[in-house]
Amino acid sequence: MPNSLNKKAELNVIYIVLDDVGYSALGCYGSEIETPYINSVAENGLRYNNFTVTPLCSPTRACLLTGRNCHSVGVGMVSDIDWGPEYPNKRGRISNSAATLAEILKSNGMATYMVGKWHLVPGHEAASSGPFGNWPLSKGFERYYGFLIAKTDQYTPDLVYDNHRVQKPEKSNYHLSEDLVDKTVEFLTDHISVTPDRPFFLYLAFGALHEPHQVPKEYIEKYKGVYDKGWDRIREDRFKRQKEIGIIPPKTELVERNPGIKSWDELTPKEKRLFIKFQETYSGFLTHTDQQIGRLLNFLKLKNKLDDTIIVLLSDNGGSQEGGWNGSINDSAHFNGIEESVNEMYEHVEEIGGPLTSPNYPKGWSQVCNTPFKYYKQNTFYGGTHVPLIIQCPQRISDPGSIRSQFYHAIDITPTILDLLQIEAPSIYDGVTQMPLHGVSMLNTFTESKAPSKRKNQYFEMLGHRAIWQDGWMAVTYHERGVPFEEDHWELYHVDQDFSQKYNLAAKYPKKLKELQQIWWEEAKKYGVLPLNDNPYRKGYFGLQEGRTTFIFYPGMAHLPSTAAPIITRSSYSISIPIFRSNPAEQGVLIAHGNHSSGYSLYIKDNYLFYEYNYVGTVYHIQSPAQVPIGNSTIIFDFKRGQETSGMGSLSINSQQVGTIFMPRTLPFIISVEGLDIGRDRLSAVSANYPVPEFPFSGQIKKAVIELYREFKRDICIQINGTIQYL
Repeated sequence: MPNSLNKKAELNVIYIVLDDVGYSALGCYGSEIETPYINSVAENGLRYNNFTVTPLCSPTRACLLTGRNCHSVGVGMVSDIDWGPEYPNKRGRISNSAATLAEILKSNGMATYMVGKWHLVPGHEAASSGPFGNWPLSKGFERYYGFLIAKTDQYTPDLVYDNHRVQKPEKSNYHLSEDLVDKTVEFLTDHISVTPDRPFFLYLAFGALHEPHQVPKEYIEKYKGVYDKGWDRIREDRFKRQKEIGIIPPKTELVERNPGIKSWDELTPKEKRLFIKFQETYSGFLTHTDQQIGRLLNFLKLKNKLDDTIIVLLSDNGGSQEGGWNGSINDSAHFNGIEESVNEMYEHVEEIGGPLTSPNYPKGWSQVCNTPFKYYKQNTFYGGTHVPLIIQCPQRISDPGSIRSQFYHAIDITPTILDLLQIEAPSIYDGVTQMPLHGVSMLNTFTESKAPSKRKNQYFEMLGHRAIWQDGWMAVTYHERGVPFEEDHWELYHVDQDFSQKYNLAAKYPKKLKELQQIWWEEAKKYGVLPLNDNPYRKGYFGLQEGRTTFIFYPGMAHLPSTAAPIITRSSYSISIPIFRSNPAEQGVLIAHGNHSSGYSLYIKDNYLFYEYNYVGTVYHIQSPAQVPIGNSTIIFDFKRGQETSGMGSLSINSQQVGTIFMPRTLPFIISVEGLDIGRDRLSAVSANYPVPEFPFSGQIKKAVIELYREFKRDICIQINGTIQYL
């Protein structure tokens, strides 16, 4: 039996969070994917097979860091959109009445470091001007390196160091996951060199395996041939392996394919090859991530810190459905409701995983990722909420390598750490009265394999999808957007006996279903889930920029993330840029917003003015017939919105029109997942026509003025089939 703790300040704490990694993706949870270092954490710790999270990124992270339910702390949805005062449960930031674990541990003398994905700041606050009150350094972390919002490119990331943006390191074959662990090791090397006796808390949150699935080619090729048998056989293989290793109960049955997923045998040869490539890339990406975790573990071991550290490793939600039926190589397509055709993507099949695509696998592979469950990330069925949890704690765990089956939730992790360290959550923090912890400690499971769960119920909600677990039963509904919530069809599962949610017992036990539905409403009222809203595209609140129609940007401004940039997708607008050129050789980007997937760029090249607008691969292009004059000039691009998403663009120099173009389709929701730059095009380039990276303008830009005119009044939703509906 390991020795018990002698004092509360004896342990270091590490949270490792993976992104969009479903229940079966890790080797130690039944996968064929090689994850030897993660497996080693399981061999030296415990695997939990009945652990749940919210079905989306930000809410799970809020639960994990605060020990409270996500709606209660203001993060009931991804943080990119602040839903405004009308929805206090969806403000995109953690309430000051819910101190994070970092804040609590820092106040108890521990050092606190965060590296990686934050995703707990409203999108409008992610600009380099702040406000900074919801950035990591204001939420208890003393050092930070990573990215602030949902996702970033693995080769050209939007990086923040403490409270300012930085360029990625100049390194050949750069990859973000490697960089994050490099910085982690740097932070910890400084720490143990100077203050070796001070315990630390490290929160390491990878961008992997959120899309874009990008990884060096050799990792993709490692899985060549593995997935040729298709997703049906791979799912069956994982299910069989899960039973063999005991990570699912022996009587578990495999659910049917999710609605809409084709049998592998029904696919065309072209579909099969494309879909195989997507899964090879995902698997290579996960193995690459595992190797980075291995670098951290080896560092801790070399520095004699591994045995003094509790490691908690989990995923934030289940495998993603955001690749659609066919997968995706263009992230802007998904976020604008546009489905990419197999034929179009097949032309780029060898580019998948590289810097010029933003891949995500199709739903068929996502269900494999979530074996043995149904549905996906965003849904409140177990496919979205049931994830791996591994805890290594040599000082307390009496039977390393074992499996625990108690039901717990992300809100229970931080109370467990506080219990382990013998630290009480404060009733008042920084002058603010704190809401009580909603989670309970799991600490007794470290030594008592059969201890009953202290959690008696847990609600789930995401964009109208709802569920409630109580004492081994679960009521759950799959919500169709636009259907009144009271008309949702609820299902009932006795998950203590039906682990995979295969048998719907709603008709057999209607009283039990009604009882659980009533409990869901009670919990929803208690934890601030109401009011419900199922529209992910609703107009958000923009904080200090609310109501602005004129934006003036100056050269030298840091990269501006899309979440804080002017929204030009719903209005007519103009872009006006006064410049000065002293000679014909001065050229470069004047303004650019976007990346290789979509966006626009205004630039001067070879003395001519260019405008490009990339509509997920279709490029609208204007080149001035006349050269840009030397001296002072004013460049203007003007866009007049027409019907639906069409419009007319015109380009002028010194009030003289030099080109027009009709754009039958423009992007309806977001111009790009990547942001805006003045005087250069940082990160991933919008245009393939630049002669050099970033193509910095060598003349002088006085300012760039964006003016928004008539807002498009009707909300639109472009469905996957490309038709337009007005809501």
